[in-house]
Amino acid sequence: MYRQWKQLWDIFFVFFKIGPTTFGGGFAMIPIIEKEIVEKRKWLSKEEITDMFALSQSIPGAIGVNVATFIGQRVNGLKGALAAMIGISFPTFFIVLLLGLAYFSMADNQLLEAAFISIRATIVALIAYAAINIVKTAAVDKMTVVLMLIGIPALFFLHPILVLLCGAIVGVYSTYVKRRRMLQSNKSNLPTSTDDKSIKRVKGL
Repeated sequence: MYRQWKQLWDIFFVFFKIGPTTFGGGFAMIPIIEKEIVEKRKWLSKEEITDMFALSQSIPGAIGVNVATFIGQRVNGLKGALAAMIGISFPTFFIVLLLGLAYFSMADNQLLEAAFISIRATIVALIAYAAINIVKTAAVDKMTVVLMLIGIPALFFLHPILVLLCGAIVGVYSTYVKRRRMLQSNKSNLPTSTDDKSIKRVKGL
């Protein structure tokens, strides 16, 4: 019982630390989550976390909360999902509440405005770093590389859900074609009926 509660506390505390760092949205959170969950805690592999990032982007809701919920559920079931979701939402809720109350008094502050301009530039670097790390595990063959190269410009003209759906369809079709070719290759390597007769004659000798 103690061990289970300790793990729930660890899940809550990890995402409680990550929550306040999400300037710029959930994408800026990706490298921090990967470092904590994969490298430091070793709760999940790099491939598993990449799949969760992809899944979190394809469903409604904030990507940060979605990822946290998926990770928590994978580590400790429903209780882990709740602990992660509360942990990542709790500090952000109070930060937004305080900023909302103080916004009008600080809106014209030049120092604050300059700080946020710099933060936005840093967020671009965080998102680029997260994208590079995901590419290492996502682009595993020619098909996935082509999908990535087509998907990037497609996002400027099509809805992200449509792009994800098209990618999923191409992935399913590609897997089907690969398996069919593998089966045909295995069949072609099997001995013919003439060869079977020869084998039987040799055995009879």
